[in-house]
Amino acid sequence: MIQSDKANKRAVEQGNDELLDLEAKYCSWGDTVHYADKLNIFNRCEGVYLYDREGTEYLDLQMWYSAVNFGYKNKRLNQALRKQLDSLPQLACQYLHEEKIRLAAKLCQRIERTFESKGRVHFNVGGAQAVEDSLKLVRSHTNRNLMFAFMGGYHGRTLGTSAITSSYRYREKFGHFSDRALFVPYPYCFRCPYDKKRDFCDLYCLKQFEKLFETEYHSVVNKKTNKCEFGAFYIEAVQGTGGYVIPPYEYFSRLKEILDRYNILLVDDEIQMGFFRTGKFWAIEHFNVEPDVIVFGKALTNGLNPLSGIWAREKLISPQVFPPGSTHSTFSSNTLGTAVGLEAMKLMEESNFAVEVPKKGEYFISQLMKLKNKYPQIGDVSGLGLALRMEICQKDGFTPNKELTDAIANIGLSGNLSAGGKKRGLVLDVGGYYKNVFTLAPSLYIKKSEIDLGVELFEEALKKGINSIT
Repeated sequence: MIQSDKANKRAVEQGNDELLDLEAKYCSWGDTVHYADKLNIFNRCEGVYLYDREGTEYLDLQMWYSAVNFGYKNKRLNQALRKQLDSLPQLACQYLHEEKIRLAAKLCQRIERTFESKGRVHFNVGGAQAVEDSLKLVRSHTNRNLMFAFMGGYHGRTLGTSAITSSYRYREKFGHFSDRALFVPYPYCFRCPYDKKRDFCDLYCLKQFEKLFETEYHSVVNKKTNKCEFGAFYIEAVQGTGGYVIPPYEYFSRLKEILDRYNILLVDDEIQMGFFRTGKFWAIEHFNVEPDVIVFGKALTNGLNPLSGIWAREKLISPQVFPPGSTHSTFSSNTLGTAVGLEAMKLMEESNFAVEVPKKGEYFISQLMKLKNKYPQIGDVSGLGLALRMEICQKDGFTPNKELTDAIANIGLSGNLSAGGKKRGLVLDVGGYYKNVFTLAPSLYIKKSEIDLGVELFEEALKKGINSIT
C-alpha cells in the first residue's frame, strides 16, 4: 500500500513537472500567475477549499478576489447553470431572453428600494468592460473626457480603465494617456498622506480636494461659468486592490455635496465589494450617499460565468440619451451568466447575509486582533463585514514590510502548513499601496470553525515567515 502511494505521488509530481514545463514555454506571463514563487496547479474545489493535484487542502481566504462569495461548487448556483445549459445555452445578445430581463428588473428594483432612484441596467462580460461602458455613459451625458479618481484605486487594465486606475505601472508600457484621471488622495487614515490624525483632522483631505474649485487657476473649474472640466469621480466605497481601505463614515456624503455643485457624477465601482461582501448589498450603502452610476460584476455569478454591468439613473441611460448601439459586446448579457445571476439574486433575497456577515466579520476581526496583540509585525487590522485587512509591518508596527508579506503568502501556497492536524495550505491575496496588506475576502458561508482554522494557519505561516527573514 505504501509503495502504491509513493508511486502515485511520483506520478503526480511528474505530471506537475510536465504541465509546468508546458506553461513555461507556451503561456503568456503577462497575467498575475508568476507573482508567486511556487506555482500551484489546482484540480478541485469545494466550499471554502481548493485542492491541488496531490490532494492537499488549501483554505481560501480570498475566494478569487471576492468573485466566489457563495462558496465553491455552490449546488444551487451550479444547478442553475446546468439547467440553462440544457435549455438555452447560447443566444446572440441582440435577442432577448427571460433571464436577462428578470435579472435587470431585480437589480433595478433593489436599487430603487435602497436609493429611491429609477434607473436601468446594461450588461457586459468583465468588470473592466463594464467600467468602459460607464465611461461612455459619463462622456455621453457630460461631454467631458476627464475624470477624478482615487490614489490606490483600481478599475481594470484595459486602456480606458488604466487611465482611471492609479498605478502608473499598468500604463508605463503602453504610451501616453491623454485622458488620464486626476488622482486624489483616498481617506486612508492609517497612512494619512497629510500626516493627520483622524480624531482631529475634520476630513482635511476632503478640504484639500474642495480647494481645487476655489479658483480657475487650479485648472479644474471656470469660476465665471461654474463649469468643471471633469465629468465624474470614480470611487470604490471600500478600496479593493488598494488594501481594503475603509473611509470615514461621512466622507462620501460630503464629497457628493461638492460634486453636485459642479454637475460631476459619482460612479461607484462595486465590482469587488458588491453583493454583501461588506454586509450590505452595495458597500456604498454604509456611507449615506446615492451614486449616479453603479458598476458591478464578479460575485453576481459566483465566478461561474463572466457577467458584469452598470446601473445608471434614468436620465443618464434612457433610450433617448443612450440609444441602441451605444455600446456592445458579443457575450454581454449571455444566457449562462444571466441565469446564474438571477439565481444568485434569489439566493441573496432569501438569505440573512445582512445579519450574518457583520457577525462573522466581527468575530474574525476579534481573532485577528489577538494576533495583532501578540505580533508587532501586524500593524493594522480592520474590516467591514467580511472585507478584512491586515497590514504587515516592521516591528515598529507601521513601516511596510513587503518581504515578510511575500514570505507569508508563499508559505501559505507551499501547502506545507500543519494546523488542524494535517498537511494544509492557505490562499491569501496581497494588496495595498506598499504590497504589504493581506486583503481577506472569505466565503460569506464561512463557519466559525473555518475562521479559527484560518487564523491558526495564518499564525503558523507568520511564525515561519518571521524566522525565514531573520
